[in-house]
Amino acid sequence: MENEVVFHSELLNVSYGDKHVLYDVSMDIYKHKVTALIGPSGCGKSTFLRCLNRMNDLIEGCKTTGTINYGDKDINTMNPMSLRTDVGMVFQNPNPFPMSIFDNVAYGPRCHGIKNKAKLTEIVVDSLKKASLYDEVKDRLKDSGLSLSGGQQQRLCIARAIAMSPEVLLMDEPTSALDPIATLKIEELINELKKNYTIVIVTHNMQQALRVSDYTAFFMLGEVIEYGETQSLFNEPKEAKTKDYINGRFS
Repeated sequence: MENEVVFHSELLNVSYGDKHVLYDVSMDIYKHKVTALIGPSGCGKSTFLRCLNRMNDLIEGCKTTGTINYGDKDINTMNPMSLRTDVGMVFQNPNPFPMSIFDNVAYGPRCHGIKNKAKLTEIVVDSLKKASLYDEVKDRLKDSGLSLSGGQQQRLCIARAIAMSPEVLLMDEPTSALDPIATLKIEELINELKKNYTIVIVTHNMQQALRVSDYTAFFMLGEVIEYGETQSLFNEPKEAKTKDYINGRFS
């Protein structure tokens, strides 16, 4: 069965003021797959990621041309808040709100008008379970989210995103601030989450891309040099630049 396309970008170009950072990026993101974006620092990976839920709209002087379709809709015709509900985001550094674990997860649903305590509790418990955190925090839901370890905070942020029932989770280097054990937990979680969500992850760690992703896009100087199934891209890269990068000839 052919993979269902969730996002399709066509000749996407992005500039910050006079600085051109993405050049003619055309690629598909597939449903319930993990797509890794790899490449040297400053190559446009995070910029592309932020295009998918229009986070770049919040950056002054950012100009975008080309198109990104989410399903059959051009994302530029969508309400940005509606798009960001469907397309959740987890950032590099865990950023829990300074409130209880429960309130962190309930925050989004409350903002969308859900006030019923039983319904909120159901959402919070379900989201924490999906983020593999519930068993660790079930007796301390009134404690501050900031009291958790770094890895737990990042899983809390994933639970907070899941609580909005998104279709897509964007992850911008979600483990770069974490220790190896916490990183492993997040990677295991990603493999579990892709059953229900489409995931796009920016990572500097090529071994992580190999472990967690189905597809990989190699970015360099704002261009997609190569994009394909992860195993093929790493084992039989078609482009010399891809081969050089994955063999560590430059970083």
